[in-house]
Amino acid sequence: MAFGVILSSFLRTLGQLGDARFRRVLLLGIVLTLALLVAATAAVFVLMQWAFGADVTLPLFGPVTWLGDLLSWTSVFVMLGLSIFLMIPVASAITSMFLEDVADAVEDRHYAHLPPASAIPFGEAVRDTLGFLGVLIGVNVVALFLYAIFSPLTPFIFYGMNGYMLGREYFTLVAMRREGRAGARRLMRENSLTIWAAGILMAIPLTVPIMNLFIPILGAASFTHIYHGLRKDGETPHDGQ
Repeated sequence: MAFGVILSSFLRTLGQLGDARFRRVLLLGIVLTLALLVAATAAVFVLMQWAFGADVTLPLFGPVTWLGDLLSWTSVFVMLGLSIFLMIPVASAITSMFLEDVADAVEDRHYAHLPPASAIPFGEAVRDTLGFLGVLIGVNVVALFLYAIFSPLTPFIFYGMNGYMLGREYFTLVAMRREGRAGARRLMRENSLTIWAAGILMAIPLTVPIMNLFIPILGAASFTHIYHGLRKDGETPHDGQ
């Protein structure tokens, strides 16, 4: 397992925060991540109102009015709490929107000797992202049963499962730009443990409120470095294949 590749990739990502182009993408990513998180929180409130009615009394909290709470300042704290669970799918959803810009900024600075990558058509990127997102949500729903059965192992199941899914998604979309779909899958198989570990290290800060707003973009940059670090020395990327 190439822990050195993971560590150097993250450090190189942090080292690019001074790059104005990279910083612009990061700030845009934070804004969109926050917007998606707000939308996801609102969807949870609406779902709760549909499931339990306009108001419900909860132990310790007392009466709760879903719509009223959604429009109140206390919803900020609720959103921060829900972000522990909601940021995993939000990070998955954001990949098609910013991964290309992030990868280009990273490669222009650190891998300028390489030919331009083949851009993934936006429609195809959205389709892949929605497919990954659907699988991610489905797997997490199934995992609820595992949490109930193996409750002491819940954190390990949660981070292990979501780390695998996020690592697979981010690495595949980055690698496809230069290796094509088949090549990306081959590299995934050859480096599955490293990619899984990198995904877990991405999933953990995604459950830390405030910090998690930065992770989707920083994760995309780190996985761009990881892809280049895992390619064999001297191997030429096979664009578009």
